[in-house]
Amino acid sequence: MKKTMLAAAAVLALATPAFAQESVRIATEGAYAPWNFLNDAGEPAGFEIDLGNAICETAGLTCEWILNDWDSIIPNLLAGNYDLIMAGMSITEERLATIDFTQDYFPPDPSKFVAAPGSDLDFSALSGARIGVQSGTIQAAYAEENLSADNTIVSFATADQNMADLMAGNIDTILADGSYLEQVVTASNGAIEFFGEDILVGGGVGAGLRKDDAELKAKIDDALTALKADGTVDRLIAQWFDGQGPYYAE
Repeated sequence: MKKTMLAAAAVLALATPAFAQESVRIATEGAYAPWNFLNDAGEPAGFEIDLGNAICETAGLTCEWILNDWDSIIPNLLAGNYDLIMAGMSITEERLATIDFTQDYFPPDPSKFVAAPGSDLDFSALSGARIGVQSGTIQAAYAEENLSADNTIVSFATADQNMADLMAGNIDTILADGSYLEQVVTASNGAIEFFGEDILVGGGVGAGLRKDDAELKAKIDDALTALKADGTVDRLIAQWFDGQGPYYAE
């Protein structure tokens, strides 16, 4: 079920200086709007794609976007199938034991519960609920550690599958990133609503890379510092996440 879906989705010819020769392969899931998704042409798009392209241009790198399933995105980084992950990945101590991260490009994002209107669940003390999570996420880890004793945790390979089962009534609630759910709730026209208190799990979102890639990390960090300073990161956050930011303005 957890198959690798490596695909060279798009080689984006960036306007880099003629002397820049280093090529960097960036993996993204392509299934987590507005962070990353596939547009109508089947090409990667979203906040992280725009930001990744800006990073590469600033750092003088030639970048190639690669699609990979979320479940295997870290193993394939470690296997050398690409050089960088930009896929809405929160910086956590557990992940830092395996990979390294750049500085964050989005602050810690509270996790939220959503359910159908009129849900009679007690979200302050969930019991007997079927809770949907995307496997391999910080929400999945939180749910297994804190909610599995009295509830059934149902894992899905993608956020879209998770949401489809909620709409079909196969699960009672979803726990996921608030930045992802905000737009889903708005687009649902009242079909799903937020419930309960926000839960803060993990740190900010950054780009993942192998621990031995210190030179690449320094280049990406330098580019992010510059893009924060000139307002590019805040501008892209405002463009893709309605009402959020600025976070990095001096």
